[in-house]
Amino acid sequence: MTDISSAPIPSLAGRVRKVTAGVPVVGIHFFSRTPVFVLGEEALLYVRGDDEDRVAIHGGAILASASDGDRIVTGGDDGKLIVSDADGAHEVIATDDKKRWVDQVALGPDGAVAWSAGKTAHVRTGKGELRAYEAPSTVAGLCFAPKGFRVAVAHYNGVSFWFPNASAAPEKFEWKGSHLGVTISPDGKFLVTTMQESTLHGWRIADAKHMRMSGYSARVRSLSWTSDAKFLATSGSEQLILWPFDGKDGPMGRQPTLLARSEARVSVVACHPRQPVAAVGYADGAVWLVRLDDGALIEARGVDGDPVSALGWDKTGQLLAFGTEGGDAGVLTL
Repeated sequence: MTDISSAPIPSLAGRVRKVTAGVPVVGIHFFSRTPVFVLGEEALLYVRGDDEDRVAIHGGAILASASDGDRIVTGGDDGKLIVSDADGAHEVIATDDKKRWVDQVALGPDGAVAWSAGKTAHVRTGKGELRAYEAPSTVAGLCFAPKGFRVAVAHYNGVSFWFPNASAAPEKFEWKGSHLGVTISPDGKFLVTTMQESTLHGWRIADAKHMRMSGYSARVRSLSWTSDAKFLATSGSEQLILWPFDGKDGPMGRQPTLLARSEARVSVVACHPRQPVAAVGYADGAVWLVRLDDGALIEARGVDGDPVSALGWDKTGQLLAFGTEGGDAGVLTL
């Protein structure tokens, strides 16, 4: 059971609108106030009022998804990159010619999209122009920089910072080991990767100064920046770990903030888009809303042993959706 406090914790679980996913939920996105659950097999599940519309888009597992509020882009083990709109209409915008899995996707400025298959990272600009970069090893993470047209490509032994519109070689950020995910701070100053080990690694982009963020009990699989960009919230431990990024040195020489300790491990995190609040999902099925200023808690989902696998907020922060590995799902209106 979740061991947060001996004091009673307020609960909003009774206000959750139940959703019948039936299969593992691997992502959640919103079109305005319409939550869309990315299911592990083939389909997107649109929830409009009392209606649930399951739209099959892939011919197998959905491996990655991203959304900018106007479109959802998904990659699958069928080798296809598919874009879907708010009405459920969808089209294939790329197919891997070697039938490799499309297992990383990211959305960028002016309608750009990035994806990967094997060692190859691709970008399609908003004008439809195609670019490709052959990474040193299998691409394990992608993200666009918040400023300029650059893509961070995570792979074995580090990150390549790629300029798709330039002929220059990508800038290299090196650190031995398997880098499995990547994010860039909203101010564009820091680059952070998740690793095969139970740790994060980071660089200050201006001078490639290293930073190592450790203390986890398991591999970090979920990252989320707070609305003010001062903290990076992370999974991978029996508590919410928030690393400070509000100074020129980021977390170098500083300790993280630890909140919402539990007997179960944090499996997924999602920061509120406007307030200093984070939704935290646990491996025992609990979902908590955590106020970052003082650690105050509100229950959104109770413990049932079904690990939380996805969380998502709408742009206003009034709706929180969750999904689990066992196929349970719901939407909480705050």
